[in-house]
Amino acid sequence: MPQPVPNPLSVLRFSAFRNRWLASLVSNLGTLVQSVGAGWMMTQISDSDAMVGLVQAGVTVPTMLFAVFAGTLADSHDRRKVMIGAQLFMMATATLLTLLAWAGLMTPWLLVLLTFMIGTGSTFFNPSWQASMGDIVPRSELPSAVALNSMAFNAMRSIGPAIGGIIVAAAGAAAAFALNAVSYVAMIGALWLWKAPVPDDALPREPLRLAIQSGLRYVAMSPNLVNVMGRAFLFGLGSVAALSLLPVVAHERLGGDATTYGILLGSFGVGAIGGAMANARLRASMDNEHIVRLAALVAMVSTAGLAVSPSLWLCLPALMLSGAAWVVALSLFNVTVQLSTPRWVVGRAIALYQSASFGGMALGSWLWGAVSDGQGLLVAFAGAGGILALAAAVGLRRPLPEYGNLDLSPLGLFREPMLQLDVQPRSGPVVAVTEFEIDAQDVPQFLEVMAERRRVRIRDGAQNWVLMRDLENPRIWQETYHVPTWVEYIRHNTRRTKADHGTYARLLELHRGSEPPHTRRMIERHAIARGRGGVYRFDV
Repeated sequence: MPQPVPNPLSVLRFSAFRNRWLASLVSNLGTLVQSVGAGWMMTQISDSDAMVGLVQAGVTVPTMLFAVFAGTLADSHDRRKVMIGAQLFMMATATLLTLLAWAGLMTPWLLVLLTFMIGTGSTFFNPSWQASMGDIVPRSELPSAVALNSMAFNAMRSIGPAIGGIIVAAAGAAAAFALNAVSYVAMIGALWLWKAPVPDDALPREPLRLAIQSGLRYVAMSPNLVNVMGRAFLFGLGSVAALSLLPVVAHERLGGDATTYGILLGSFGVGAIGGAMANARLRASMDNEHIVRLAALVAMVSTAGLAVSPSLWLCLPALMLSGAAWVVALSLFNVTVQLSTPRWVVGRAIALYQSASFGGMALGSWLWGAVSDGQGLLVAFAGAGGILALAAAVGLRRPLPEYGNLDLSPLGLFREPMLQLDVQPRSGPVVAVTEFEIDAQDVPQFLEVMAERRRVRIRDGAQNWVLMRDLENPRIWQETYHVPTWVEYIRHNTRRTKADHGTYARLLELHRGSEPPHTRRMIERHAIARGRGGVYRFDV
């Protein structure tokens, strides 16, 4: 039976989302107008195709460098304050960019630096922005919210570049930069009025170093997330060629001006709107893997078309296909990451996903620009097409996961035990030992379940996990792991999700003891030198 096709516009009934979405239209318009101004200005102050590519890279490289820090801030600090701070930083940088361009003081490397700074602000804004979607819309509406955000950006992409081209042609790049500086006011105002939910976590904030480690560990121990991020990297690496080399296509091949460049970017945006509108229908009729594989192949075909098109009218449909493939693939990657990750780490997961996808785009922007410099546009587009073919082929061996089946809400069964020792939050290391009694015929199944349990334990913060078998009574097995402190032990147990509970239920079925498996919690102490009076002291 075919699934009903959701209406992506239905999510606008949530006022908090609607206000922010409308503000994003204004902000996205400014961003795209500035992109036209920066790309076109570089063609005027530099003869290098590689420098043109670096303008795009200047926006994307910060994501690769700082995304994990941005994601950590999104998970451990007030997301509203993080977003407002990032917007203020970008507005200040855009204002400086405007003043330098107006005064005629801009150089190629200074332009790259300032676009890098704006990209840095965007890097710290995006994880909090994406993660906060789950704070303002229900989980079931999250795919529609992501699709509508893509639609907002690409609606502006369809008109913003053309407007940018007109502004640059009529008043120069400085005017485009000025419009971008003013556009941040709308988003700052919307965020200022938004009442963010108050976190109910009673535990102290996780230190930055540990929080970064937690995020990296969670993703590394989540094969589905690693798969998504690998595919996003390959897709970004290949698909970015169409955008990063577009100023070269407009200027050198088509002999056009800034208006031509704007029209080309606008056609990409029109295609992206079509892709965003088709997203829901595609999700209802195809699984994730086939959607991404189709998007990669369409992007490959459009890249080939752009490589051989001698006129503006042939470039336009190629760019429309590229835009549609771009938004379909990237929005699906985004939703898959968000719906495959619990709320406590979603900001870091999104940041690492963006680091992978934008890292691919940054590398591709530099790589295809350098190839175009040395070998020509045709070779650069051919290389990008080959990468997109690889992005489609990888799915034959490692298909993407589906995202709708996991309940990642907290399990909520853990209760802090009553302790007989005076243990402080920083006391540790804590050792947890759980004993199981398993029949010999059930050992293969038990080991299979414990392999999954090990992954979940380590993913949620356990260290030095081991499984031991009693030599004198082979029916007895012990699971042992360490956690640095008592508060980290509590945090570790509260991270367990309802989706993880199935593993414990299977262990209960295999356990043959008269009582359920009991966990002993111990604190590690090491004897040190003999103290005064001949009494041994212990680390406390």
